[in-house]
Amino acid sequence: MIATPRLADLTAIVRRVGDEVVLPRFMKVAHTRKADGSVVTEVDLEAQEVLRRELTGISACPMLGEEMTQEEQYRHWEAGRSGLWCVDPVDGTSNFANGLKHFAISVAYMREGRPVLGVVYAPALGEMFTAEAGKGAYLNDRPLPIASPVDNLAEAIAGIDLKRLPANLATHLANDPPYHSQRNFGSGALDWCYVAAGRFDLYLHGGQYLWDYAAGSLILQEAGGAMSTLEDEDYWAGDVWRKSVIAAGNDFLFGKWRDRLLEMAH
Repeated sequence: MIATPRLADLTAIVRRVGDEVVLPRFMKVAHTRKADGSVVTEVDLEAQEVLRRELTGISACPMLGEEMTQEEQYRHWEAGRSGLWCVDPVDGTSNFANGLKHFAISVAYMREGRPVLGVVYAPALGEMFTAEAGKGAYLNDRPLPIASPVDNLAEAIAGIDLKRLPANLATHLANDPPYHSQRNFGSGALDWCYVAAGRFDLYLHGGQYLWDYAAGSLILQEAGGAMSTLEDEDYWAGDVWRKSVIAAGNDFLFGKWRDRLLEMAH
């Protein structure tokens, strides 16, 4: 079995790429749109290549990146069961390209389809979220969560991307929200971390790709949060390539949130 890399080595690489490759180009780079309508810049491609070179230097296993072709992604996934790097070089590219500081580099080291190391770094905000399976989650070396979730839905702050939800559920939430207030900042990786930190009490997303959730899901899990999909109680059941998300900062609030969402969805 391939030895698990050291979290400190992974963190150092991600910080260096964020500070030296990504952040200096903030608000200084043009962008285009991919076939699916999402934004991409030359910085996404450059950062992914630097990460590939650096990460395979500390663990010579396949790397799956957002900016690869689907064929490459599938091939690397199949080859990386015993060890795989999963990378989103700039999560929140639209924010990055439009001068909003809410973007991050997200890297997970996975084994047998599950993340065992996770790093999400927001260089413009100076925030590094990290986790190692069984060893807790941290923000800049401070244990997570920083704030405890509220006790009831009516007081909760929810991170929600309404546009990717089933139409009937989105309509219910817009017209009769069970929470106090809703946010959507445009970076799925940071959304996970904000639930882990206690900045969001609740989270809901209609569909994320593997590189969107790989690192963040581990960070939330290690911070004591709970998660499922809209379709399955077991978050890890179903399609690995695209998952919906129901999550909360603790089991008690999660149970109330999931029950209410399933009630509204039917």
